[in-house]
Amino acid sequence: MHKQIFIAYSIMIIKEVIKEKGYSVSSFAEKLGMKQESLSRIINGNPTIGTLEKIATALNVDITDLFAKRNPEVKGYIKIKGVLYEVNSFDDLENLMRLR
Repeated sequence: MHKQIFIAYSIMIIKEVIKEKGYSVSSFAEKLGMKQESLSRIINGNPTIGTLEKIATALNVDITDLFAKRNPEVKGYIKIKGVLYEVNSFDDLENLMRLR
């Protein structure tokens, strides 16, 4: 379950950095030379280190910036073992990690 939370957390951060750099997912996908659907699948899946390095380079950030704890408004839902959880902050994500 911790892996699922980490992946969800990483997805939110990657999307946030893309937005901070002035791109939509669609326009950033174009910058990478791929379709928006392909980039979304990569981001929402389990991207390789090589893919994350490519994303970080294109965004002109260090790869660690794609994982650094940030303090923006976070909103979303995470489904774990059939239960849907609302996430409004990184604290919510951390609390989900504590669930057993």
